[in-house]
Amino acid sequence: MHQITSRRLNETLASEFLLLGFSDHPHLQSTFFILFLLIYLIAFTGNLLIITIIGADVHLHTPMYFFLGNLATLDICCTTSIIPKMLETLLSETKSISYSSCLTQLFLLSSFLGTELLILAFMAFDRYVAICLPLRYTNIMSMKFCTTAVIAMWFSGLVCSIAHTTLITRLSFYGRIALDHFFCEIPPILKVSSSDTRINDIVIFVADVFYGMFCFLLIILSYSYILSSVLKIRSAANKRKAFSTCSSHLLVVTLFYGGIIYTYVRPALNVTGEKDKVASVVYAVVSPVMNPIIYSLRNQEVKGALAKMISMKICSLKM
Repeated sequence: MHQITSRRLNETLASEFLLLGFSDHPHLQSTFFILFLLIYLIAFTGNLLIITIIGADVHLHTPMYFFLGNLATLDICCTTSIIPKMLETLLSETKSISYSSCLTQLFLLSSFLGTELLILAFMAFDRYVAICLPLRYTNIMSMKFCTTAVIAMWFSGLVCSIAHTTLITRLSFYGRIALDHFFCEIPPILKVSSSDTRINDIVIFVADVFYGMFCFLLIILSYSYILSSVLKIRSAANKRKAFSTCSSHLLVVTLFYGGIIYTYVRPALNVTGEKDKVASVVYAVVSPVMNPIIYSLRNQEVKGALAKMISMKICSLKM
């Protein structure tokens, strides 16, 4: 029994995955390379700029921007775990990724995505407290509470990722397996396994309920109360101000959750298609690019802090 298990483990570790996400368009490899390189540079620079602005301006040292800083950090981590390998694959003729590298990418991506779902839900709760319970906001959303919550969310994403990755290491993969995807992700990997994936499917379902449905319901509930409170405000100016603090977050949530639900819920319903690859790129690549753009263009405080930082930099150069 031990010899059989050992042999299967060796076969698994020796195997490779072929990333065939771009194989349908061989004549566009160079175009895809330039496109994803630009996307990565924009995402990295934009999110790093958000983190720098929040760190440099004391007026932005509030719970809302503390969560935004963590969101920007997650976006940098998410794109860095995916895009460099995508660029390498585009330049490579073999399109291969080793088993260990694939699992590492899957582990990192799952951890970052799980944490980001929780962060987005908590940002909705933060807006609920700010608009519906303004007099209690300071007491409820203390920095100690927010820091503890963020640490717990990062830890939760890590634990969930460890569970997924550990279960996948128990599966068998023989030879060089072709993944019809751009990067290593749980649903396409389970599709090509020669083992029984029922336990994996159960864990994915539980994770979907907690990270997907629970977080989504928390967001819906928070914004239901927010909408009810805003409609009671008589001043049109105050209504616009209240909506402006929520609109950026709603745009980010719509973009991110749309891709997540399409990728992870549809496979659970045994519905798959070519659009799965596009949906994955939306939440894992496009969303990290759009987040800093959405928050910077629609947030007066961020734009003001950026203008202040630029003017200070210009003044220091003149001196």
